[in-house]
Amino acid sequence: MHLTERHAARDWFPGPGPAPAAGAPRLICFPYAGGTASAYRDWPALLGAPVVAVQPPGRGLRLREPPYTDLDALVSDVTEALLTAGLVRDYVLFGHSMGALVAYEVACTLRERGAPGPRHLFVSGSRAPHLYADRADHALGDEDLRRLVHDLGALAPGDRVAGAYLERRLPVLRADLTACERYRWRPRRPLGCPMTAYSAVGDALAPAPHVEAWRPYTRASLLRRHAAGGHFFLNGPGRRPLLRDLRAELTRTTEEMEPPWTY
Repeated sequence: MHLTERHAARDWFPGPGPAPAAGAPRLICFPYAGGTASAYRDWPALLGAPVVAVQPPGRGLRLREPPYTDLDALVSDVTEALLTAGLVRDYVLFGHSMGALVAYEVACTLRERGAPGPRHLFVSGSRAPHLYADRADHALGDEDLRRLVHDLGALAPGDRVAGAYLERRLPVLRADLTACERYRWRPRRPLGCPMTAYSAVGDALAPAPHVEAWRPYTRASLLRRHAAGGHFFLNGPGRRPLLRDLRAELTRTTEEMEPPWTY
């Protein structure tokens, strides 16, 4: 089904749109499973660069739309939306957890479409794509799924507001987990852009060796970072160095930047 028959391109990118910034590429951010574009709402001010946060169906203003349970369909539609909106010129991709997997697949799909590649791909809190499909968290009962979210550090103990929010997000979280667990990586040639891959000390979902396994996915350089915190380190002590690295990439002067990466 064509994009225009399901969702308008603008539905994927809430907010007023990225403010112009001379010489700065835009940062396109993909949310983690169950997450929303609001996870990145303060990043434009913190990074001093234009940020485009992706909002998949089933959350935010798209709450009434059914979420995807097939990652290939999600990738196909969000890629089409990015192309339709003219957002894939001079850009950087970032994704956390499921978002990292989606960002990688979007980069591959853009390559297949003949579009310019990203200047950089940042993957955070995610095992390499070929290491997916070894869990069945989507089949957990509600209580076990709540426990998993708590154990991963997404909610502070006793946080009733966040707990109520989780209750509303359980269906979309389960759909996202289904998409990840049905995903099957297929071998393709490495991407041409540099990559940075982040693991966290206490992350059982994406331990350091599984994040290191991203290295063959680029024929350029891969920088490895190991942050403090758990799976959701981007909301905790690991947030500052992560934002520092992103800001350094996004605010490099035009003279320092290389041409957009080709495949």
